[in-house]
Amino acid sequence: MASWSGRFLARAIALSLTAAVLLVHPVLLATEQEEGRGWLGTWAVSPQAVADPLPINGQTLRQIVHTSIGGDTVRIRLSNTYVTGDVVVGAASVALSAGGAATVDGTTRSLRFNGSPTITISPGTLVVSDPVRLWVPALGDVAVSIYLPGDVGATTRHDVGLQTNYLSAPGDFTDANDFSGTTTQSYHFLTAVEVRASNKSRAVVTVGDSVPDKFASTPDMNQRWPNLLAERLQSHERTSDVAVLNPGVSGNRVLHDLVGTGSLFRLDRDVLVQTGAAHLIVLQGNVDILIPDLIGIPTQNVSAAQIIQGHRQIIDRARAMGRRVYGGTLNPVEGFPFPGFWTTVMEAKRQAVNHWIRTSRAYDAVVSPEAHLREAAGPLEDRGGRQGPPRTPRLTDSSSGPFPHTLRVVTPSAANNAVLKRGIAMRSSPDRAGRMRDKRDIVAFMKLLD
Repeated sequence: MASWSGRFLARAIALSLTAAVLLVHPVLLATEQEEGRGWLGTWAVSPQAVADPLPINGQTLRQIVHTSIGGDTVRIRLSNTYVTGDVVVGAASVALSAGGAATVDGTTRSLRFNGSPTITISPGTLVVSDPVRLWVPALGDVAVSIYLPGDVGATTRHDVGLQTNYLSAPGDFTDANDFSGTTTQSYHFLTAVEVRASNKSRAVVTVGDSVPDKFASTPDMNQRWPNLLAERLQSHERTSDVAVLNPGVSGNRVLHDLVGTGSLFRLDRDVLVQTGAAHLIVLQGNVDILIPDLIGIPTQNVSAAQIIQGHRQIIDRARAMGRRVYGGTLNPVEGFPFPGFWTTVMEAKRQAVNHWIRTSRAYDAVVSPEAHLREAAGPLEDRGGRQGPPRTPRLTDSSSGPFPHTLRVVTPSAANNAVLKRGIAMRSSPDRAGRMRDKRDIVAFMKLLD
């Protein structure tokens, strides 16, 4: 009798669980997948450790992000990578930016974290907010507000944000349409904004130093070449479902830490984990050549072969995660940071790395911003490595005007980023029948050089 009752009870429980699954499963499916849609990053930065943290004492941070792709549902990522203690978030919100610290009336959405308006971020971890309904336009500005009720030294930040962000007077201003306070041009704790998009949507992630990070360009203009690449993608219907994410770090190296942790370390944390990432563009290596002699650390001098090995490591790890990887040639830097510093030995390393990028076929494809920059400024060398004739340059720096041909420095200024936009241009590449070969494959619609 006990055996029969036990079997009956087990069957009753099984039937109850089946009924529960049948009842709940469609709701879960609608919530998580929403009829063939998933999460995709629309904006991202890399967190860095800093020695001069912004002091926050019960204040609200309002940070402005420029999207690459749109969606009708949004969530954010917050990181406590480098703060040694807990960071308590008292409230958070998202809204469409109206310029400055102001938000568009009626667009503010309070954020929750697993149903709670607050969350504690442990040292070295990140958190993701619950999704909220808000139409976020492609190439638009979103205001993300975070109220931190305690006293915090914001040692986790992205330093060269070159975007005006806002710190309020003491108090929770996450729901305020506007507030006055101080400003910063860095990002603090905020590392990503994601939107719901079609499951066919994909993201391109740029891996690099000051070239993608926009150092020396005009603040608040969104003229990083990844921004310009996103504009190009959005201008064509066939590529409007491709996002561009930019975790570049000015001064970053492949092989060693300096400004931010080296790319071989942060690849898993900042790049491969980006939501929806399918493609990587790697533009990095000049700083590995430049920095050791510049700041006096000769033990970190590296050869071209070591930089190439670092690139191969990035390729192998990215492909293991199912990513396509594209190599970008290193831009000319003669004359940087001052005339006479960049030596023939350094230049030989740069050219050796570029030769490998172009000819090894290690990357899935090659983009060559270096060729466009060289063409615009007057070539350092032709294909055979010989010095080309000087020409009147067309590149300009955001502060010093046209470069003389004897100073062939290429900085990531707005004008130079426009040249890079042409060098990494997205165009459709149909097959003989006029159809896209593979909409998911960036090679199918990218005009690749070299």
